Amino acid sequence: MQWRALVLGLLLLRLGLHGVLWLVFGLGPSMGFYQRFPLSFGFQRLRVPDGLAPPDSGSAGRPGGPSAPSWLQPPVTGASGGRLRAPRRPGPGMCGSDHWGYVLGGRGCGPDEYEKRYSSAFPPQLRAQMRDLARGMFAFGYDNYMAHAFPQDELNPIHCRGRGPDRGDPSNLNINDVLGNYSLTLVDALDTLAIMGNSSEFQKAVKLVINTVSFDKDSTVQVFEATIRVLGSLLSAHRIITDSKQPFGDMTIKDYDNELLHMAHDLAVRLLPAFENTKTGIPYPRVNLKTGVPPDSNNETCTAGAGSLLVEFGILSRLLGDSTFEWVARRAVKALWNLRSNDTGLLGNVVNIQTGRWVGKQSGLGAGLDSFYEYLLKSYILFGEKEDLEMFNAAYQSIQNYLRRGREACNEGEGDPPLYVNVNMFSGQLMNTWIDSLQAFFPGLQVLIGDVEDAICLHAFYYAIWKRYGALPERYNWQLQAPDVLFYPLRPELVESTYLLYQATKNPFYLHVGMDILQSLEKYTKVKCGYATLHHVIDKSKEDRMESFFLSETCKYLYLLFDEENPVHKSGTRYMFTTEGHIVSVDKLLRESPWKEFFSEEGEQDQEGKPMHRPRSHEVKVINSSSNCNRVPDERRYSLPLKSIYMRQIDQMVGLI
Repeated sequence: MQWRALVLGLLLLRLGLHGVLWLVFGLGPSMGFYQRFPLSFGFQRLRVPDGLAPPDSGSAGRPGGPSAPSWLQPPVTGASGGRLRAPRRPGPGMCGSDHWGYVLGGRGCGPDEYEKRYSSAFPPQLRAQMRDLARGMFAFGYDNYMAHAFPQDELNPIHCRGRGPDRGDPSNLNINDVLGNYSLTLVDALDTLAIMGNSSEFQKAVKLVINTVSFDKDSTVQVFEATIRVLGSLLSAHRIITDSKQPFGDMTIKDYDNELLHMAHDLAVRLLPAFENTKTGIPYPRVNLKTGVPPDSNNETCTAGAGSLLVEFGILSRLLGDSTFEWVARRAVKALWNLRSNDTGLLGNVVNIQTGRWVGKQSGLGAGLDSFYEYLLKSYILFGEKEDLEMFNAAYQSIQNYLRRGREACNEGEGDPPLYVNVNMFSGQLMNTWIDSLQAFFPGLQVLIGDVEDAICLHAFYYAIWKRYGALPERYNWQLQAPDVLFYPLRPELVESTYLLYQATKNPFYLHVGMDILQSLEKYTKVKCGYATLHHVIDKSKEDRMESFFLSETCKYLYLLFDEENPVHKSGTRYMFTTEGHIVSVDKLLRESPWKEFFSEEGEQDQEGKPMHRPRSHEVKVINSSSNCNRVPDERRYSLPLKSIYMRQIDQMVGLI
């Protein structure tokens, strides 16, 4: 009997030790800050099987969890095809997989530096200091561009000189797709000057653009980049100059005769050849501004590049009263939409413009697709065409069904926090385990439709990456917890989503995020004559390039984040931002479409059976050409159907209801 008692005692002792270890190593009671922003910033490599094997194919995994993150698993759907509701999360005494720190290999429980720092308010004095720092950041980059680079397209901030197209190497698309020898950085920054209230410099810059910029150039540029950076900025500045109700101060130009609008028209006409001689209506990716589509032009284009032209082209059409530009852009959107998978509703990222076959079958939210989704929604907001909203809603549902992985709800349930992955457009199967920095725009888009809770979670993931490196690597492998592509070209997407989430929630957390981003940019990217691209986010080596979007977007969103009294924030839902960050007003002028009945494919018939055709300029009456999302309900109410609330505000403003 004694030996049995001894064995029993040893067994109880062992169980007791296991219990102590269970409590000590983070599986016991949580110490707080559990529900507000459930992430921590301890990054360790996820213990997952190599490749994309199913999670249950190996024994290695997280303690107390599956062998791999649930992001590797296909979405769980019910009999009706919808996503299954995740089970309720453990009670407040448990530390489950809710925490980003847990998912990313850290403990994620208990009070830490994150809770102490980010749960506090943001003093007005600090806010003013950050606003001035953001304004100074813009001024430093802009002034150095004007001093050392203008009239060339970009500033090389390390060597203090300008950069134009790479004439010696036409295949250098990283440069030549963007730079057209038309003072790109100055043009792209026009409305940022207005938003910052710098009327004298805005007026000076507009006059410089009018007097010195020409598009009669032997430059081959990407249609998408020329549209969003140049055409969009010209239209935005023109609306600011001619709108007597704009709130930014005296931005009038003496003897202004719609020159910027005429320049926008000239540029758009030079881009139109891209839409000709394509069997699908999807445009060629590049044109020469003087000669049209190059003879050796590529027949393959990305979905975002071909399908994100409708906002700028639509604004131009409605200001001119010429339907041509909106018609070709809308035709391209419809052509891409009709090529989506019948099974998943997803689109790929690269398509052949002649055959309509998908060359790239990857479906995701980043490069190649990002702004396509963005412009479906923003086109509806601007123009009120319900077809655009219907396409967006269908696309968003497919994204939720096939790209979104992790638990059902952001703030409750078991499993990994939500993440959007890259899948095969036809099967919905995972294609790789990386995401790119462009996807960081998506939380901001979710704010526009009222999906704020999901936006909070996705934004937190990207901010966690920023916290680790002081920048966002261009591509990040969430399985290996390491960058796949290491450079950071001063992109604005995370800042944009931070700004829009702050406008939606007014939570000071996002001011702390903005301050972190500002300080990182100052510390790691500031050089002698501006701000430089990070070549390597780990060792912080630099490239001698400051892209134009740094001034048109990154600095602008940082400034607006901290400038509480900015007129944009006092204008309700009057203003919206393009994908390049150019501000446009939402009003009746842009919702009047006298050619609406013509927006169908050639050969189609109307309700009376008569053929329908594309209108010509002389068939449409001229519209007088002279004619962001701001705070939505606060954080205590963002579980309400904000989509209907936000859309109703817009429709009320433009007089539709």
